[in-house]
Amino acid sequence: MPTVNIVLVEPQIPQNSGNIARTCAVTGARLHMVGPMGFAIDDKKLKRAGLDYWHQLDITYYKDLADFFSKNKGPFFYFTSKGPRRHVDVQYPDGAYLVFGREDAGLPEELLVRHEADCVRMPMRRGERCLNLSNAVAVGVYEVLRQWDFAGLETHGQLTRYEWSEDVQ
Repeated sequence: MPTVNIVLVEPQIPQNSGNIARTCAVTGARLHMVGPMGFAIDDKKLKRAGLDYWHQLDITYYKDLADFFSKNKGPFFYFTSKGPRRHVDVQYPDGAYLVFGREDAGLPEELLVRHEADCVRMPMRRGERCLNLSNAVAVGVYEVLRQWDFAGLETHGQLTRYEWSEDVQ
C-alpha cells in the first residue's frame, strides 16, 4: 500500500490534532507532529477526538522543523492559502508529505518562499478565512488517495441488517 504522510507544524488546538489522528488511522496515513505544540499529547481533548484510533497510528514527534527536515527527505507539498496552484493539479507520489501549518498562522513564509513550486492551496472564496485544519487535512489526504484509486482501502461497505442488491455497481 502506498504511503501518505501528514505533517502538522506547531499544532495549537488539541481537538484538531485528535480529528486528524482519526483521519490518519482510517486512511493509513502516517502522522508527523512538529513542535512546539500548543498542548500536551496527553491532553484529554486530544484523546477524546481520536481515542478509539490512537493505538492504530503511525505517529512521530519532532522538536522543531529543523529536526523534522533532518529526518525526512520528501517530497514535500506545502498546503497554504497563499499557494500559487490548486492542490488537485499536483500528482502526489508514494511517500508524499502533506505539510500543514499552525491554525492561527499557517506555515512560515520563509519556508514557503523557498519552496514556491511545492506550495498548493485549496480553492476558496476571496477574503474568507481558511478551512479548519482538520478539514483541510481530510481534503488533502482524500485527494491523494483518490489519485491512487484508494489503494489498500475498502471502497464499499456492508449494511448491518440488510444486504445490498447485486446489480448495483
